[in-house]
Amino acid sequence: MGRTLNDVIEKLPKSRQDRIAARYLVLKDEVESLQALRKAAGKAQSEIASTLRISQPSVSKIEKQTDMYLSTLRNYVEAVGGDLELVVRFPKQEPLHLHGLGEVLQTEGDAPRKAGALRRKRA
Repeated sequence: MGRTLNDVIEKLPKSRQDRIAARYLVLKDEVESLQALRKAAGKAQSEIASTLRISQPSVSKIEKQTDMYLSTLRNYVEAVGGDLELVVRFPKQEPLHLHGLGEVLQTEGDAPRKAGALRRKRA
């Protein structure tokens, strides 16, 4: 029979076990996917679909995407019960918080457009 991860960790020096435990505590609150985020919030795909007024298979598709509009991500996070915050970090500078990206703006007489969208000038 093979060894388990716990068997391997138990044979490591105590200092190494402590470092592993500390790293685990840092990582356990991080999520690596929208599916993990939804599960951490205790929500089912059908609940998210209902909130977003889309089908459950569409929620599944969103969760599998690796590239999406910020507005889609923002809507998904809000449907799960959270708020999306975008932070930019530069070396030797305090973090900068971006606001308004991915929000849909309504303007009179225009179709809805995304915040930050560039409009081309007509010649």
